[in-house]
Amino acid sequence: MSEARHPEPIQIGLVSDQPIRLEGLVTVFDQPAAEGSVQLVPIIGTLQEMLSLQALEYLVVDMDSSPGGLAMLDSIRRARPTLRLIVIGPDGNDELVLESIIAGARAYLDMTSDIETVRQAVDVVTGGSIWAPRRLLSKLIDRLLKVPDGNIANGPVHLTDREKQVLELILQARSNREIARQLGIEERTVKAHVGRLMRKTGADNRIELTMRAMNRPLTPHGSPNAESHSNNPVRGRSKGVD
Repeated sequence: MSEARHPEPIQIGLVSDQPIRLEGLVTVFDQPAAEGSVQLVPIIGTLQEMLSLQALEYLVVDMDSSPGGLAMLDSIRRARPTLRLIVIGPDGNDELVLESIIAGARAYLDMTSDIETVRQAVDVVTGGSIWAPRRLLSKLIDRLLKVPDGNIANGPVHLTDREKQVLELILQARSNREIARQLGIEERTVKAHVGRLMRKTGADNRIELTMRAMNRPLTPHGSPNAESHSNNPVRGRSKGVD
């Protein structure tokens, strides 16, 4: 009988100028992976060392102790645009959270987050979704909808109000069934909306759709025939996206 094949561990880069915080981040990965899940392995080093590791796909950045702030995130994005960032920064600054996500962060955690919360955020990001305070997701979408981009040949993507609702819930890592239940529509209708979102953005799957939504301007459809919002408002849970 052949041996069972186990998925390769995922390396997670850790960057912090504070040794004590770095030690705390390492403990996030002490617990073994659940059965069937990929083991996460922390890699410690300077930012430049992390950027030089071309195989590295995920990076936890302690922005509160690292110089540069948003400028640092922007430089990381320019150097390694596909690197998925988990940012730890100060609490109580919604603008900073929004700007961090726009600058490339796929998760934002405040300095008071416990080990379990940090691990949950890392698991969500490695699963292809976004972790952010839910109260900010709608603001984030609204901001991205308004961003012009002259580099895109065909101009911004136009979304109906319903497509925008569906996209907000996709960013919250909701399944088609959950989206249908929350919006009060049939699951097949959700699938149709997701299909249109993929065609409009050129995405091949939901993960790519999420990434494109974070990096491409999307504008609501201006037609008076655009679908109206459902009677069931888009609501988020109290913690990060899961």
